[in-house]
Amino acid sequence: MWQEFKAFVNKGNVLDLAVGVIIGAAFGKIITSFTDDLLMPLISLATGGGTDFSNKFILLGDPGDKVITTLAEAKAAGIGAFAYGSFITALINFIIMAFVIFMIVRQANKMMAPAPGETPATPEDVTLLREIRDSLKK
Repeated sequence: MWQEFKAFVNKGNVLDLAVGVIIGAAFGKIITSFTDDLLMPLISLATGGGTDFSNKFILLGDPGDKVITTLAEAKAAGIGAFAYGSFITALINFIIMAFVIFMIVRQANKMMAPAPGETPATPEDVTLLREIRDSLKK
């Protein structure tokens, strides 16, 4: 079992996947910062809702005599809240990340595709097998 595991880990695909996950996590933080620190304040300013769009919510319970102004206060008080601002922020993060990944994959596919009009070289073993086949036909 250990040998199988070692063979699996030593395959190039596993190492490529690990590198991709690490880079993806770092890139995800950049996208989150872009959305939270640059994009959402502009959206919030445009909608006239202040600067912290991720803190938009609707209380689902009665706070009583407490004044709840932030989502953290509502959660601390144990009052349910419909946190639509956080959801919209996460959705925008996802859309931006999906679009960037799409563009990267699209560009990688263009780089890996053979140029139009070029036929890929036939592998040597296929050429040899064709020669053997032709010799046997004669």
